[in-house]
Amino acid sequence: MKVTLYADGSARGNPDGPGGYGAVLQYVNGKGELHERELSAGYKKTTNNRMELMGVIAGLEALNRPCLVEVVSDSSYVVKAFTERWIDGWIKKGWRRGKNEPVKNVDLWKRLLKAKEPHEVSFRWIKGHAGHPENERCDRLATAAADGAPDTLLTDDGTP
Repeated sequence: MKVTLYADGSARGNPDGPGGYGAVLQYVNGKGELHERELSAGYKKTTNNRMELMGVIAGLEALNRPCLVEVVSDSSYVVKAFTERWIDGWIKKGWRRGKNEPVKNVDLWKRLLKAKEPHEVSFRWIKGHAGHPENERCDRLATAAADGAPDTLLTDDGTP
């Protein structure tokens, strides 16, 4: 099954304030019908990069079987998450980068690796943030999550 995952994050301009992620899974079922599943959650004391990754992770973890997944995001940080050289380099160095500097959010990166493991994942980067129709919905979800209650599943209208 082919799934398109639109992901976004919002730190609301303050790394110590509320943040949130949004993800939309879009897929065609066996009957040829288009379905969507929206996921959103909010967190405290986080960064936008972390929220971007959480959107992708939540989408991948929501899939209940191996799929062909195309991740669509406006984050260059997420692009780097899908370059094997970047992650493999950290693993070989014992999760250190540069001049032996520890990698931030190691648990999150390990969770990403585990979440994408059963799937064949490709990536499409949307350059620019505001107003792109393919990313606008996730941006709204991420902002709503940042403004809303922590760890909230907003909607669930189908499972691929």
